[in-house]
Amino acid sequence: MKITKITTTVVNAKMRNWVVVRVYTDVAGLIGIGEATLEFQTQAVVGAVEDLAPLLVGRDPREIERNWQILYRHPFFKGGAVTMSAISGIDQALWDISAKDLNVPLWRILGGLARDRVRMYDHLGGGNSDAVYNSDSVSSFEDKMKESIKDGFTAVKILAVPQSAPLGDAAKLRHAGELMESARRAAGPDVDIMIDFHGRTTAAMAIQFAEVLAPFSPLFLEEIVPPDQHEALKRARAKISVPIATGERLLHREQFLPLLEDGLIDVAQPDVCHAGGVTELRKISALCDTYGVTMAPHNPLGPIATMVNVHLGLTTPNFLIQEVMRSDVSWRSEVFSGVPEIKDGHIYPPTAPGIGVEMDEKEAAKHPFVSGTPVQWFHNDGSVADW
Repeated sequence: MKITKITTTVVNAKMRNWVVVRVYTDVAGLIGIGEATLEFQTQAVVGAVEDLAPLLVGRDPREIERNWQILYRHPFFKGGAVTMSAISGIDQALWDISAKDLNVPLWRILGGLARDRVRMYDHLGGGNSDAVYNSDSVSSFEDKMKESIKDGFTAVKILAVPQSAPLGDAAKLRHAGELMESARRAAGPDVDIMIDFHGRTTAAMAIQFAEVLAPFSPLFLEEIVPPDQHEALKRARAKISVPIATGERLLHREQFLPLLEDGLIDVAQPDVCHAGGVTELRKISALCDTYGVTMAPHNPLGPIATMVNVHLGLTTPNFLIQEVMRSDVSWRSEVFSGVPEIKDGHIYPPTAPGIGVEMDEKEAAKHPFVSGTPVQWFHNDGSVADW
């Protein structure tokens, strides 16, 4: 079996352009699918896939580890968000081919089931971008939390930490507490609530926000400082008792290792579309397991990424919970088939060969690439803020 070509298709889903990667083989009808979505750098990833494709054309797609090493090592300049996203999408497609070739679901060739089902967590509003990023009122938080619970979820992530000054923003601290209180009131005592800081805060502010939020028993606090600020995370970790999660912007296991060695995280959140695909996520998971750290992969992306993560969750011993965006666009099921229903907040093992997701090209063509500008935030004095 040989790879004959590698292509990309871009599907716009409002805030994000999903980058769908397909790897074709010389076996009739045997095509692998993957996702390489990278927010606001869509065309760069498409170009990177085109640059990497000649390295694999003519090679056996089932030699996944060797193909991954070729993609990572041979371009000389290793890593980077764009290249790693391209590698991630191709890698997923290679695993899809390998499982389809054996006519088994992906989880079967990843070692078989480590659990019976995968627990999923919702976003406020089901992942609708306006609901996720623009909900900032007590009534909105309560209403959307109730919707998630009504739909069967037992865990929900919220963005209760607003844009704030580097230090001394008492009004924002009070508001975050009010939002979290409203979410907990709507959810009741037994629903798990995760709070995404989105890398917006300094260590000093993260400590103060954590003090305000801790009484409401969050499951974990996510990305409490920007991911490149290791020393800031150390300072914050020393003062915060709530479990800490991070990793969505880390690209390979070497970047997770310092966090693990210094005991800075309780939950790792690599993204299967950025951190090297299935191949590298399995290595990151094993590394984290060595340090007693659980996995909650980052996934605000498309149906392909969601199902790849489900297969990984089913087979990863130290898996904790899986993020899903389900209401970002209304036409998900028209473009992509094969995503199982979420039942009582869980997805059960799929039976279709491979990842199990297929794309309708005609429907995908109705949602072509749309250029977008990243969200831009500024402090009150005009200086640039993280969003």
